[in-house]
Amino acid sequence: MTSLASDPVALLAKPPTPAWVALLFKARALIALALVTAFFSVLAPNFLSVASFLITAKHIATIAILGIGMTYVILTGGIDLSVGSIAGLAGMIGGALILNGVTAGPLGVVIYPSTLAVIGIVVAIGGLIGLLNGTLITRFGVAPFIATLGVLYVARGAALLCSNGATFPNLTGSADYGNEGFPLLGAGRLAGIPVPVLIMIVLAAVAAWVAVNTPFGRRVYAVGGSERAALLSGVRVGRIKTLVYVISGMCAALVGLIVASDLVAAHPASGETFELSAIAAVVLGGASLSGGRGTIGGTIIGACVIGVLGDGMVMIGVSEFWQMVIKGTVIVTAVVLDQLQGRIIGARD
Repeated sequence: MTSLASDPVALLAKPPTPAWVALLFKARALIALALVTAFFSVLAPNFLSVASFLITAKHIATIAILGIGMTYVILTGGIDLSVGSIAGLAGMIGGALILNGVTAGPLGVVIYPSTLAVIGIVVAIGGLIGLLNGTLITRFGVAPFIATLGVLYVARGAALLCSNGATFPNLTGSADYGNEGFPLLGAGRLAGIPVPVLIMIVLAAVAAWVAVNTPFGRRVYAVGGSERAALLSGVRVGRIKTLVYVISGMCAALVGLIVASDLVAAHPASGETFELSAIAAVVLGGASLSGGRGTIGGTIIGACVIGVLGDGMVMIGVSEFWQMVIKGTVIVTAVVLDQLQGRIIGARD
């Protein structure tokens, strides 16, 4: 019988991780959600009221939609810091199209696109900005952090230039121009459910299905797991990485429109720090910042944690300065837990 002392391999072998430890790491977002919900339900009597729940659900939806695009980016081992600025620019472009229309032709004819056309145009522009991010990263070899940080400033500056820093107010449209209905995107309800929540559910279902059941989704995981191995197996790594930034840009543009619609106004500073909430939701949901691990479902749960935490702190009167401190602590804690999961469990999902 071989003893541990006479078997060097046995001495170096890593003991198996207890099942309950692995379960705690995997369920950390659900545990955090239960804890923050219980905490604020005690301190804020109206926290669990229907009205408060619907408001929080809308806030969760905006974080989750951003998080869906961010999940694909992080799965490839990238990062997208530009999503908040893209959202702000998207709201400004949408507001400009509704209020001022588009001047076309030498005669200066002004065309006012319908609400659906405005949504389509703005989301497409978000995709083009994502394409710019992807091109900088894959064609020019710029690090994702630097590329998206630069685009963050460009998009924010462009949002300010749209109106010289002013707000586009009263985005209700006009029956004469045929562009009514924009407020329904962010403030409307269907069967009592806020439209942004329904959009989140549909996008999450589609994104989760694509990630698990399509060649594109499998290639996204492959690129994040080992970019070199994916390249050697025939995956067009550059194309996959570019497409995930396009998806992220489109999600960000949609969020910008939802926020402008909900407020019935577009402000160039809208969307500031949105990127931090999206990244926190993805990491809290179990995704690894090094790529290759994460799920859309986990991101939705992470978005619920961030949304409940933010609204709960407002309801109990926590200072805005302390809110920033607490949210920053949550982000750092999420990253630390991700690193611990990699070291202790050592296996990728």
